[in-house]
Amino acid sequence: MGGIWARMSRKGTHTRTTSDPNSSPVGGGKARMVCWPTTINPPKKMIIYCPGMQPLLPAIVSNEYITLLCLLIIPITWRLMSTFRKKGKRALKRLPENEVRSDAKRIKRHIAALILARGGSKGIPLKNIKMLAGVPLIGWVIRAALDSGVFDSVWVSTDHDAIARVATAWGAKVHRRSPEVSKDSSSSLETIQEFSRVNPDVDVICNIQATSPCLHPRHLKEAVEYITKEGCDSVFSVVRRHHFRWQEVKKGGCQCTTALNLDPACRPRRQDWAGELCENGSFYFATKKLVKKGLLQGGKMKYFEMKPEHSVDIDVDIDWPVAEQRVLRYGYFGKDKPEVVKLLFCNVSGCLTDGQIYMSANGEEMVSINTRDQAGIEMLKKGDVEVILIEKDSITEALAAKLSKRMSCELLHNMDDKLKKVQELMEEKRLEWKEVAYLGNDEPDINCLELAGLSAVPLDAPTVALNQAKYICRNAAGHGAVREFAEHILLLKKKARSQMEQDRIGRNNF
Repeated sequence: MGGIWARMSRKGTHTRTTSDPNSSPVGGGKARMVCWPTTINPPKKMIIYCPGMQPLLPAIVSNEYITLLCLLIIPITWRLMSTFRKKGKRALKRLPENEVRSDAKRIKRHIAALILARGGSKGIPLKNIKMLAGVPLIGWVIRAALDSGVFDSVWVSTDHDAIARVATAWGAKVHRRSPEVSKDSSSSLETIQEFSRVNPDVDVICNIQATSPCLHPRHLKEAVEYITKEGCDSVFSVVRRHHFRWQEVKKGGCQCTTALNLDPACRPRRQDWAGELCENGSFYFATKKLVKKGLLQGGKMKYFEMKPEHSVDIDVDIDWPVAEQRVLRYGYFGKDKPEVVKLLFCNVSGCLTDGQIYMSANGEEMVSINTRDQAGIEMLKKGDVEVILIEKDSITEALAAKLSKRMSCELLHNMDDKLKKVQELMEEKRLEWKEVAYLGNDEPDINCLELAGLSAVPLDAPTVALNQAKYICRNAAGHGAVREFAEHILLLKKKARSQMEQDRIGRNNF
């Protein structure tokens, strides 16, 4: 039985009001009157189906007056439900742009990170892929963006093949920008707008500055919540500065200057002044609508304050050594925990030596070793890091034995499969990859370089190895690369221990 039944005697007929449940978008159609002869008796008990209210159980009605009352209530109910549906749709349209809620699910917007890295930088040529503390400059921000876990995609926008290769090696996608937005006069906004046009599925763009190597994933995690949870249209990073600013004196004008942000008669002490918030350029979140309008800041805006030690910018050569020292102390080195490194595997040929084998007049083979590298190995052993030298087949067993004795550490020789042998040793010593550092230099080392908690290659290593290493030495093989990587390992361990000590002190104070 479909619809609404009513027993009403009128002029020799009984009437039946029905509503076809299959004719309505929600299960109930328009009510219609159907008459039948009085000789056909309708049922004494009638089942009432309410249009649009299929989840409700049918009501069993035996009283004619109750039936008539239902006939009056049902159209009103149907009208109210239609009104609520329309209001609900309008309410959905008014939700913040970052999410649209429905009864069963939440539709999340696509948030993308975009790092602008043009190949024609003037201050420092190709600075975006220049090594900073053993990592290409853009590698620092790519790693921070990926490890933050808040982006649906991470992109590097470039016009240079070498930058594109480095970006891909570090896990980012590449947006090949057009010549129109690759000029010296092109603005960042023009490139971002082009990216938005090419990728219409991206709803929110975070422009991350490539020259901000002290950016951490937590900065991005906290900032993106202003977009996703508070419905902001734009969020940008700032730093607090305590600089007293003065009016510039221009030629031909007044030669007297005036204070812009202080009263010289009541000059405050630094600790008594809150300072001013200045953009540090690390990142800018903006919705697609703002970018389309030619804006990176607008709508509902918020700033994210970063500490001065994390607000690093590199523009000219003199900034580089300062930034390197800052990033070694305050930079983000990835999810791996350097404090747990207990073992270093180091190639002999191409790492400890320069890859050359010398032969004497009587046919005896010789190799040269840099004393700085030897000292680096001693430093690691004193720092509770075991060192194992590995050599596939480039030198004789006699020379391998002499090297092992000279370096005072174990040497593995004549290996067909480096990865297999390294894993066997790790099982014997009950070590995981996060507890292993690896210094390699060529294609046979690729798997180990990728799996090790810390990995490095000398400066002159082939590209195939450079792309897999987490650290690229400034020194070439046989000329201090081992010493440099040893110092890097110990520095990270020291930094991690210092942070652990600070955390312990902080917990004890509360």
